[in-house]
Amino acid sequence: MCYVKCARYIGFSLVWAAVFCIVANALLYFPNGETKYATEDHLSRFVWYFAGIVGGGLLMLLPACVFIGMDEEDCCGCCGYGNYGKRCSMLSSVLAALIGIVGSGYCVIVASLGLAEGPKCSDANGVWNYTFASTEGKYLLDSSSWSKCYEPQHIVEWHVTLFSILLAFSAIEFILCLIQVINGVLGGTCGYCGSRQQQYNC
Repeated sequence: MCYVKCARYIGFSLVWAAVFCIVANALLYFPNGETKYATEDHLSRFVWYFAGIVGGGLLMLLPACVFIGMDEEDCCGCCGYGNYGKRCSMLSSVLAALIGIVGSGYCVIVASLGLAEGPKCSDANGVWNYTFASTEGKYLLDSSSWSKCYEPQHIVEWHVTLFSILLAFSAIEFILCLIQVINGVLGGTCGYCGSRQQQYNC
């Protein structure tokens, strides 16, 4: 497969993953569709790190646009030197992929910490705290303990589901960007242009 086509496929995949991250992070601000928990500062502190909106979302759109915008037809030629144009393009995509790795890595870390700590909720005494912070994430395997959170209703399910989505899609983004680093290096050193069936040697 042409290295450029591979990069474009990765770019389109990153766009969809970024959209899912942005939506999941945005929904974390509105448990049960209500805004009062955000205004009263009753949300998990990791929600306010904007990991899905910035790290797995907006920051990921930069490499995605670079990969998608790579011109498949401009396969060869740069300043009179054949093949240099595409090689430069592929190698420059590695820098964009590294930005994506940083953004997705940030989202993976924040989502993991958010899942480990659990949601901020009100207990039976009406006290707001991180009920599962001391469990080191073990509450995830014990759904019977989720009833310790009284408000917002079903906050544990909401928290776990959305942070899991963030973790999953940001991990996918990380892997895709890592693949593009390899793809970019190979394409920049031993490129192959499928549209003209022309190969240039290392």
